[in-house]
Amino acid sequence: MPESIVIDTPEGIDRYRILALKGALKLECLGMSRRGPSAYSMIKKEFGFKGNKKRVLEQMEKMISELPPVQMTRA
Repeated sequence: MPESIVIDTPEGIDRYRILALKGALKLECLGMSRRGPSAYSMIKKEFGFKGNKKRVLEQMEKMISELPPVQMTRA
């Protein structure tokens, strides 16, 4: 049976959201689009990054690598 991870802290939920935005931006860099605001525009607005999609993705990856680890619970 696969092991599960429970993300139940505000810090963990926020980290998951950041990682989801990074994944969506990666897909946008490959040409996928979505309805509503793009991950690119949401990331630029929320984090104040500047540049094209590729540069914003690089800045996002650097920011994520500098974040402290988050405690998670195994279910």
